[in-house]
Amino acid sequence: MTEQACNDSTPALPSKAVSNGIPPRLDLPLPDRADIITDNAIKLAEGTPNPRLRFIFQNLIKYLHGFVNETDLTTDEWMAAIQFLTRVGQTCTPLRQEMILLSDVLGVSALVDSLNNPVEGMATENTVFGPFYTDDTLHIANGDTIASEGKGEYMYVEGRVLTTEGVPIPDAIIDTWESDSDGFYDTQYSNRSHPDCRGRLRTSDDGSFNFRAIVPVPYPIPGDGPVGELLLVMNRHNMRPSHLHMVVEAPGYHKLVTAFYPEGCKFIQSDSVLGVKESLVVKLEHIDDEREAHKRGFPAGSSFKLMRLNIVMLTNEQFKIYRAKNAETKGATR
Repeated sequence: MTEQACNDSTPALPSKAVSNGIPPRLDLPLPDRADIITDNAIKLAEGTPNPRLRFIFQNLIKYLHGFVNETDLTTDEWMAAIQFLTRVGQTCTPLRQEMILLSDVLGVSALVDSLNNPVEGMATENTVFGPFYTDDTLHIANGDTIASEGKGEYMYVEGRVLTTEGVPIPDAIIDTWESDSDGFYDTQYSNRSHPDCRGRLRTSDDGSFNFRAIVPVPYPIPGDGPVGELLLVMNRHNMRPSHLHMVVEAPGYHKLVTAFYPEGCKFIQSDSVLGVKESLVVKLEHIDDEREAHKRGFPAGSSFKLMRLNIVMLTNEQFKIYRAKNAETKGATR
């Protein structure tokens, strides 16, 4: 008995090989030249019923074939690329998304996010979501802490959530999370028993919010997989600048996925996932006043850092207008 036959996870072959039932639609010229291969592949994509998917597939083929031609890719190089992508997929687990990490380090995630979240005026810009969000975040009241004691240097975050006209948005939900002072998120610890360095709160009637946190630190993205190997081949570091993640939601407003980067971090202009935008770089004030520290609920010491934020959200209607305008300038089929 063969190894394949012994493997219960291998699906049994049907009694007879059959097609998917779609008849041939075109009589294509035989690919006697390289350019005919590209033309034929694009023609085959013309049968895609969905016009948006047809547009995407035809352009994917066009630019992928263009890349192969322009680089004069060898058979060994293409096989190496296939084997690399195979290993990227095999590295993925429920807690680790190596394929997203690949998209991140090539700047594709940041580009897609930028195109899909246009802003005008003073609206807060979007940035990459990252792989460390969890749904089990605990709800906290304004003024409470998202981090347990000893996780890092104290930081107090306060601000307001506003419309583009400066009107407060009450009862907006803010999800926020960050790494600890060792550069790890709680989900990276094998003995994780509860959420830490993360919390969920609502804005007050005047749109204000405030909570205790820790000063974020730079940290490396996972470097023990194929994406880490890719960075080494490209002679690139795998560090992300220090940042505090936030997702802000309110009825009638476009969901905002963003992060704030304290100024002065040496990795801000070489972020490994290309996620930093100038408007998201913020100043931290140093407060050394025991009364102020105790007033804000810090249990020890007299100093802390203060992060002040104004988060400006687009309405759903504003977002639709800006998104349509952005797509129109690119001539994209929708």
